[in-house]
Amino acid sequence: MNILLCIPTYNPGKFAPLLLQAIRGQSIQPNQLLVVDSGSSDGTPDFFSAQGVEVRSIPLAEFNHGATRQLCVDVHPDADIVVFLTQDAILNENSALETLLARFADPHIGAAYGRQLPRPNAGPIEAHARVFNYPDTGALKSLADAPHLGIKTAFLSNSFAAYRRAALCEIGGFPGHVILGEDTWVGAKMLLAGWHIAYCAQATVLHSHDFGPLQEFRRYFDIGVFHGREAWLRREFGEPRGEGMRFIRSEWRFLAKMAPFLIPAAFLRTMLKFLGYKLGTSERLLPVSLKRHLSLHAGYWDSH
Repeated sequence: MNILLCIPTYNPGKFAPLLLQAIRGQSIQPNQLLVVDSGSSDGTPDFFSAQGVEVRSIPLAEFNHGATRQLCVDVHPDADIVVFLTQDAILNENSALETLLARFADPHIGAAYGRQLPRPNAGPIEAHARVFNYPDTGALKSLADAPHLGIKTAFLSNSFAAYRRAALCEIGGFPGHVILGEDTWVGAKMLLAGWHIAYCAQATVLHSHDFGPLQEFRRYFDIGVFHGREAWLRREFGEPRGEGMRFIRSEWRFLAKMAPFLIPAAFLRTMLKFLGYKLGTSERLLPVSLKRHLSLHAGYWDSH
């Protein structure tokens, strides 16, 4: 199996050496390691080049969550499996890559993703998001799971995910222009084409974000934009409403045990997420100048 490992970067700072150290400590090594950098000003291209890593540089204005990852895929057309890591996702054990890739022994697997653990210094709200979305039990998902899992059936994360090239080619690769959600987009297309998605809980990375309330609002605005523009996802897999309610109940139970004083803050975040999402799904009614301010990925609107 020919393995390509791709990392899109933009000013990763301290994460760059940690990321490379974790990759080079893996029990199996990728055949190719590729960094695609979007105009970093912190010396990232020079750092990776000096370490013998292949680097492709693109202007920041050309970055897109879907198109940039497809660029990674196209650079090495001989790769059988393409693995993606984000620049702040640190492989947590030396066997993480090997464990994830082992799932492709099943010829029905089109994509597989690993478990994300909260950073050691993560707060309770940040930690719960990882506990909820990445349980300690693995799963195998197919289109038959859509009636009870809904849109969660297509969920996977490019912070640590691998794709079978044959499956990617069958669905036409990553979307060319999405604000985010390129991983879910591909997962949904693969499911509809008959492929399966594996969640591998034994392959882990350290990866979480301490989003503030306004960042949460902007992130959910972008999620709403994605769901609004890719309406076929909701038609095929259902509305995300039920998943949101499960998250809220889980978060409040978690905080009641771990940090009850944060429940009011969690309630505020829930309201902001709901408002952001609803605005995002109605973004066609808003001027681009406003959408640029509401969005966590303002560059998307500059290139739109």
